[in-house]
Amino acid sequence: MEGEDALTHFATTRWSLIRNGHAARAGINANEGLTRLCQIYWRPIFTFIYRRGYSAQDAQDLTQDFFLVILEGTLLQSADPARGRFRSLLIKSLKNFLIDAAVKRRTRKRGGDLQFVSWEKWMAEAPCQLSISAQALATSPAEALFDLSWAAAVAEEALRRLRMECESKGRRRVFEVLQSYLTAERSDICYQDLSHTLGVPEPSVKSLLHQFRIRYRSLLREEVAKTVGTEANVDEEIRYLCATLSAGPDGP
Repeated sequence: MEGEDALTHFATTRWSLIRNGHAARAGINANEGLTRLCQIYWRPIFTFIYRRGYSAQDAQDLTQDFFLVILEGTLLQSADPARGRFRSLLIKSLKNFLIDAAVKRRTRKRGGDLQFVSWEKWMAEAPCQLSISAQALATSPAEALFDLSWAAAVAEEALRRLRMECESKGRRRVFEVLQSYLTAERSDICYQDLSHTLGVPEPSVKSLLHQFRIRYRSLLREEVAKTVGTEANVDEEIRYLCATLSAGPDGP
């Protein structure tokens, strides 16, 4: 990402969505972007709260409450992108939110003029490929689970965008077949099988997968760039998130 593309990209970071939330309350339509923000990141928030000892139902309620506070523009309005990563800012704000007994006891009216998405819709629209075992969920530190879920959320958003691009070009079937191999070692890929499944020559499969890998890495970089203050922080954050996913707890 260079030149004008980079400048345009950093103008639409997660911080800009948060800051525009207050404008949305005044009648400006920034709500859609904030709702998307919630759909992407609800899993890390919910996982952290649940690991802190709340029941699943209470964790659901508190997750929605936390995002409603963000949507109202009262939690992160003073956020400074230059002072840290969005991931770190969000978990710090979440900890403060949970410490506030008044917030924990508050009964909020959901929906209304915010038209907030339902919990069921969140779960339906953001299927998670990361499986955390019950043992890991019960024993891993809440912060570690937050970072693991966060890394998965970023990767899945890049994957979602790649899927949409493929669908727009009539390549949905190709995406469905190749998506599992975007990060696979080349030694683990049987191009002959993929060629048979897709009905195209092996060289074409290799070319398609190469193109998909390049585009996926580009989209992943864009998603990470939205959560850090400057371009210089992107590579460091990508390395951290990749290491987090590699060291994450295995599924059941």
